[in-house]
Amino acid sequence: MDGDTQIEITAHTHLADISAEDWDACACPEAQDGGAPLDPFTTYRFLSALEESGSVGNGTGWQPRYLLARANGVPIAVAPLFGKSHSQGEYIFDHNWAHAYENAGGRYYPKLQIAVPFTPATGRRFLTRPGWEHVGQSALIQGAVQLAENNGVSSLHVTFCTEDEARDGEKMGLMHRLSQQYHWVNNAYNDFDAFLASLSSRKRKNIRKERRQAQSFGGEIVALTGDDLEPHHWDAFWQFYQDTGARKWGQPYLTRHFFDLVQADMRDDVLLVLAMRDGQAVAGALNFIGREVMFGRYWGCAEHHPCLHFELCYYQAIDAAIARGLKRVEAGAQGDHKLARGYLPVATHSLHWVADPGFRDAISAYLDAERGAIEEDIEVLTSYGPFKKANVEEQE
Repeated sequence: MDGDTQIEITAHTHLADISAEDWDACACPEAQDGGAPLDPFTTYRFLSALEESGSVGNGTGWQPRYLLARANGVPIAVAPLFGKSHSQGEYIFDHNWAHAYENAGGRYYPKLQIAVPFTPATGRRFLTRPGWEHVGQSALIQGAVQLAENNGVSSLHVTFCTEDEARDGEKMGLMHRLSQQYHWVNNAYNDFDAFLASLSSRKRKNIRKERRQAQSFGGEIVALTGDDLEPHHWDAFWQFYQDTGARKWGQPYLTRHFFDLVQADMRDDVLLVLAMRDGQAVAGALNFIGREVMFGRYWGCAEHHPCLHFELCYYQAIDAAIARGLKRVEAGAQGDHKLARGYLPVATHSLHWVADPGFRDAISAYLDAERGAIEEDIEVLTSYGPFKKANVEEQE
């Protein structure tokens, strides 16, 4: 960087304060060739849909504070930053930290969060134009910490960042946390049968049995994307999503209007898998399609049928990933049951800054112990995976 370069960091309460061109030049420069972005969730259109639909903003506990870094007036980096009044919709759990801090007389909320709301998918969180990676990332980290200090908040969190970002952030004084998810990896399979051939005989037979059971629900399974998606499909899926959201979170995170905006601006970025009977959807799973990854996001149903959840969420996603030549399927947070279905444990990463020195030291010690436990869990769980031993080694 030239010694005369001046870096300015600003925070914005509306995404519209930053142009879509400037944001996406940082968030998904690879998509300028007309292809899919690596991460559909940090694109302008996805974050804008969250804001425009009222899924984030007033009354949600997610207050936008988008960061923009300029070098001599030219945008070089952005970050999806939010002020949080709770810890819902994050999937990297810090509820125990909040309880401990408040029990000691502190005020944990509000806090700051660099994240994609309601989306436990790994991707870059410090979004930089090509050629500005180091300068832009450093500027965003320093700017976010300074904003936290200036506003007297307890903490700053960066969730589901990349491993490289975690390592770089750690060097800048942030605490690195390890978590775990289940991902399916495409080892250049020609079709689903080729994937099954990599499994042990018992697991292979079990998956075939589950697929037969799922297909016997009395209808057909359809996978819809692009112009094949119609409003009535979203009406059905909204009912499923509401039911799942009410049971898991107390109320749905996303509004109905969010799905209208996805239909308008992101229908080529989604794959909606529906179980249909007599023209009516009885269950569905929503995936987002990245350049290299199929991201499983939401599932719901109006009727319960054996193994239909596994079929729509896991096996259909594998089928679609193989057909598109994608590298992996990320099936969202938690779920040890994914292991038997070909999804192996992988590490996910987050960064944390805490204002109070004593509390920071306590969390740092906790994270050191937690990291060892997570690494051991990943090793043990992988050894119990469904793959033949040689294939487990390849997955690693």
